[in-house]
Amino acid sequence: MSEPVLDVRGLAHAYPDGHQALFGVDLRVDVGERVALLGPNGAGKTTLVLHLNGILAPGSGTVRVSGLPVEGRHVAEVRRRVGVVFQDPDDQLFMGTVRADVEFGPRNLGLRGAELDARVAEALAAVGMSDVVDRTPHHLSFGQRRRVAVATVLAMRPDVLVLDEPSSNLDPASRRELADVLRSLDVTVLMVTHDLPYALELCERSVVLDGGVVVA
Repeated sequence: MSEPVLDVRGLAHAYPDGHQALFGVDLRVDVGERVALLGPNGAGKTTLVLHLNGILAPGSGTVRVSGLPVEGRHVAEVRRRVGVVFQDPDDQLFMGTVRADVEFGPRNLGLRGAELDARVAEALAAVGMSDVVDRTPHHLSFGQRRRVAVATVLAMRPDVLVLDEPSSNLDPASRRELADVLRSLDVTVLMVTHDLPYALELCERSVVLDGGVVVA
């Protein structure tokens, strides 16, 4: 079998206050898969996601992204490969224009000129937002801001797109538009959600986390 995009083995994590959030979680996501990560509040979903790009370090167990261990010298590359789209787009959009937000990551990688412009155009086209490139993000609707937030991550050309509650606070039209975008993307997806219909529509497999362990 080919190497998985995400390979989590025996992952355990306790916070400094002693709260044990994960107890030996195993998770494998292969190239091109779309997987929903389900579970109640407090199940450990966010804690698991924060290990995927090195924000949290395992108490025990291992996390690998496309074969790279999520540790030390690999963390910067892992963060390029694992694109996390936060639940609130305003946590992700902080520049004066949509263009500046989308080019922020690639610019930090050293891209300039035509190559940078092409990366921005490609990412915005993928989410159907090319026409807002020069708009101010906070003038956009919530659904539009969420799609631009996805574009900021796609501009890094990640191996896997991690979405935290992508359908929350969206009206029906915005929810449908985002679903169409996510279905069209040629990228591995891990979707953290409470929205079972959305998970069923967009993901062929679900992993259920409860009490810090995989229960189904």
